[in-house]
Amino acid sequence: MVASAVAATVAAVATTLTGCSSGSSAARPDGPPGGRVPVGTGYTADQLEQALLTDIAGYRQAAQPESGEYGALRAIQNLARLQRQVKLNKPRCAAATRTFDTSPGVQAAPAAIATFEKGFGQYATESLLTVPDDLAEHLVRLRVPAACRSFQSTVGDRLSSHQVVEATRGRLGDGSRTVGVATVTGSARVKTWYVVLRSHGYLATVTLYGPNATRAEAEQIARRAHERAERNLP
Repeated sequence: MVASAVAATVAAVATTLTGCSSGSSAARPDGPPGGRVPVGTGYTADQLEQALLTDIAGYRQAAQPESGEYGALRAIQNLARLQRQVKLNKPRCAAATRTFDTSPGVQAAPAAIATFEKGFGQYATESLLTVPDDLAEHLVRLRVPAACRSFQSTVGDRLSSHQVVEATRGRLGDGSRTVGVATVTGSARVKTWYVVLRSHGYLATVTLYGPNATRAEAEQIARRAHERAERNLP
């Protein structure tokens, strides 16, 4: 995860505002893995984990990959706890920041997550989920409401300002979307670039967070994630 709880929360707010969230975990959840699906109806969490990127140039693995039911993953549960600490200056935008997390079809979806890091507080996270095609298409088509593209958040006594830039619909996979969020907390400035794409039977997300994060790099990583998933998911 990012270097501090405050920075992690900022990343959480920025990422969930785009309509989806992802995270990392240092260990697998206790108990048997979830996210199993009947044969012939989709990919299992184990299959998705095998299709995750294993390396990104210039990065190192921040934690072991995690797989299971999306809502049961420690990474997602930790993110939910962080979200509860965040207060927005536009409460009406709270629903927009949590749409993806609370969707029942996503909470129970088989999923896998991998996170990579490099110096200067930069992180790249990939997640793969098995969701129905209509839900995947809906998530790709989501747009941040105009009134929620500029907002402030507080965690304790720390105030952050966020500015959202939503790119036009992309052509990765069977359709994609890219969103950028610039965040200022005191003298610290970071960017989050988020890519979500759909393909046959799965949804892939890539989040790039850090002071030097760029749209070009986020989409390059997303392209590699899609290529690897296509090779490994029959």
